[in-house]
Amino acid sequence: MKLSFKKNITRNVLNIPGWRSNRKIVVIESDDWGTIRTSSRDAYQHFLNNGYPVNECPYNSNDALESDEDMELLFEILSSVNDKNGNPAVVTANNIVANPDFEKIKASGYQQYFFEPFTATLQQYPRHHRVEALYKEGIEKKLFMPQFHGREHVNTNRWLHSLQKNEKAIKLAFEQSMFSVHYDTKPVVVNEWMDALDGDSANALNEKAAMLKQGLELFHSIWGFRSKSFIAPCYVWDSSLEPVLAANGVEYIQGMVNQLEPIAEPGYTYKKKYHYQGQRNKYGQRYLIRNVFFEPSTNPNFNWVDDCLHRIETAFRWNKPAIISSHRVNFIGFINAKNREVNLALLLQLLQSIIKRWPDVEFMSSDQLGDLMKYGKEKSI
Repeated sequence: MKLSFKKNITRNVLNIPGWRSNRKIVVIESDDWGTIRTSSRDAYQHFLNNGYPVNECPYNSNDALESDEDMELLFEILSSVNDKNGNPAVVTANNIVANPDFEKIKASGYQQYFFEPFTATLQQYPRHHRVEALYKEGIEKKLFMPQFHGREHVNTNRWLHSLQKNEKAIKLAFEQSMFSVHYDTKPVVVNEWMDALDGDSANALNEKAAMLKQGLELFHSIWGFRSKSFIAPCYVWDSSLEPVLAANGVEYIQGMVNQLEPIAEPGYTYKKKYHYQGQRNKYGQRYLIRNVFFEPSTNPNFNWVDDCLHRIETAFRWNKPAIISSHRVNFIGFINAKNREVNLALLLQLLQSIIKRWPDVEFMSSDQLGDLMKYGKEKSI
């Protein structure tokens, strides 16, 4: 794969600083598991018929709460390859543990926000009744490792305010049991309310801290263990929330090379805060930085497999782990089965290419990699 000189230099420079290992480690971090998005194929068609350009957004077109079949087919691919230790490929499933309780919110006249565990949401969907059991099967077989992504993937204050203002698109989405819909070719709402930890004031930060505590407790009650790592929705979080995470068991913070830290003023304004691989903060937490990207749903015409292999090669050249970012949308077929079919075939091609090119590769989850950085070995739950 040929890259421009500038792009090639950038990829190498980003991999230079930080923690190193001679081991060839591959981690797949996948966000959004457990959150709602498009509620059904009928809902998608409803918005399309009413002039909403949902077909222009890969998430509105393809992403939905994971179904039994989504999980089963993904597990087939992951279990078909093994690393040098005999371990299958594993997905770090960054888990949103709750969703809005639409009935209670409506009953309050849109004045109060209520949520339900995502395991309760699953039971309201038609082909999702075995998902919780499949999560547990995936954990047992070392295919699927839930980690904490947030209580919910919606900015509750901003969303509720829009509902109170009776904004048409938001109310229509609400009627379809959704909080997000692409309703303009140039979105007027940044991130479609997905930036759960964004805020405009110190008071908002106090609310976000309480949400994180509550979400981490809910994660523990669902899975029976505490999440060692965390990834902020939309990569937006205030650094003052990090001690809250640390006090509740989070030792590792997943993310990109740049953290988007909200500026305490109305609107969507951020300052970028740079992080490098394995960097430690003053609370003893380490940052896990994504340096490979497999997002075929966002651009089906791009050669994701070749690009991933090039990025992995660059990471290994600098003795860095290859941390692959791949959102849930790439593996979901509940709305559009072809999306899942095509992307799972690409995932299989990628995994087979990895073990062929680097037979000494090791597949790890994010918490295992963090433990290796922190303790010099992988620790169990």
